[in-house]
Amino acid sequence: MNNEAGIITNLEELETFLISVENGGLGLTNIAGVAMATSNKDGRRFVAVLDDKHQLLLSRWVTEEVFQTGQDLVRNGPSRKTH
Repeated sequence: MNNEAGIITNLEELETFLISVENGGLGLTNIAGVAMATSNKDGRRFVAVLDDKHQLLLSRWVTEEVFQTGQDLVRNGPSRKTH
């Protein structure tokens, strides 16, 4: 369930995506976590939203730079919150 047109190219976009997931803005339910991952098919990097059974609910491709520099942001959550 990757959004091909919506590749995340910088940390600000990653943070906005994480905030949307946290705030329920994407309409997902039963969210248990978010993780950075690598596709077994082609080696591309993505951020994955997982349910409590570790099943993929939603994912977005990320650039290699975002994958390398955004790990702490995914692990610790965004510092910026929306109202």
